[in-house]
Amino acid sequence: MSKVKDESLADQGRTSYEWARSHMPILDNTIKRLKNSQPFKGITLGFCLHITKETSVLLMGAKELGANVAACAGNPLTTQDDIAAFLASEGIHTYAWNDETNEEYDWCIEQVLNHRPLVVTDDGADMNVKLHFDKKYKSMKILGSTEETTAGVNRIKAIEKKGKLRYPVIVVNEAYTKHMFDNRYGTGQSTIDGLLRAMNLLFASKRVVVAGYGWVGKGVAARSHGMGSKVIVTETDPVKALEAHMDGFDVMPMSEAAKIGDIFITCTGMRDIIRKEHILKMKDGAIMGNVGHFDVEIDSDFLLNKSKSVREVRPNLDECVLQNGNKVYLVGKGRLANLVAAEGHPPEVMALSFSNQILSILYILKNHKKIGKKVIRVPEEIDKQVAVDALGAMGVKIDTLSKKQVAYRENW
Repeated sequence: MSKVKDESLADQGRTSYEWARSHMPILDNTIKRLKNSQPFKGITLGFCLHITKETSVLLMGAKELGANVAACAGNPLTTQDDIAAFLASEGIHTYAWNDETNEEYDWCIEQVLNHRPLVVTDDGADMNVKLHFDKKYKSMKILGSTEETTAGVNRIKAIEKKGKLRYPVIVVNEAYTKHMFDNRYGTGQSTIDGLLRAMNLLFASKRVVVAGYGWVGKGVAARSHGMGSKVIVTETDPVKALEAHMDGFDVMPMSEAAKIGDIFITCTGMRDIIRKEHILKMKDGAIMGNVGHFDVEIDSDFLLNKSKSVREVRPNLDECVLQNGNKVYLVGKGRLANLVAAEGHPPEVMALSFSNQILSILYILKNHKKIGKKVIRVPEEIDKQVAVDALGAMGVKIDTLSKKQVAYRENW
């Protein structure tokens, strides 16, 4: 049972899946190591993730490990329709198509939950929020959840803080291997990819304003600098601001950066980062894009609904003529630029995140009672196992401590 845009795209999707899997040996090794034991046999798993070729490897892997899999999109605009068709053709209950309305997006989440999964994997916490606050699902049995992204972690922690968390949640986003590979290297590269596809302009010599210097912001700033840009960082956290300054970037408030920036990229997971008062200060031709998950970081309502005129001048690039006559540009209507305008992370990057997901789901199935109704980080042994698998897949060997060294380390 599925609903996708075009079932005839399944063969095209299969080719994309095979390409991704051939470049995800880390995840492939994890799946092969567990396959004989069929750890998910008889278990229904629900996924609310970006439906991309990389995600298809995770979903097919879960099926290979015995799970009954149901999946929907974690964003209305990021589904690759050929992948959705391929997954549906493989017996994975798939409810996703590109350019869903908000109502359709909500409906798709409900269809996955109607399969009554015991564990859910979320990206942004929309499925988890529904499980906690929609009357239809508040009593449904859930053993636990994993969460993929910073914005979702913030929402889950807010639920926990209010004492309303129903089950354990492992924040895969907090795994060090996920931060390092996914947030810094993956988003760093895919953001540049998305903006280049949308605007096809030169990064070299441009002033690129990066809002937020967390793991994502660090990656975007480093890659922008590598393209020859003059990088400016805006921050609210004094420690991160100091780090950005010591890394050689200019640091200033958005009110000042707005006057001189050429390209603006929001990476915070917080709302109202680029507001009307900032936009009105921008120079003619300024370009804005968001990679902070939800479309709340840039005031897209002001840009798209209160400009003198709006027209799409390139795929995923809207020209907004302001009342003062300046033209400014918005990538992907303020949604995730690296997924809306490009294809998201490279397969090698997502392999680490999804290996963490597989092992974290297995950990919940085995330990959900012991964990309790808490938000926890990925257990250290899982993080290290993923790193070991990654090094092995890359053909990298490292030293190990001798018994004498271990004794020295443990002797006070």
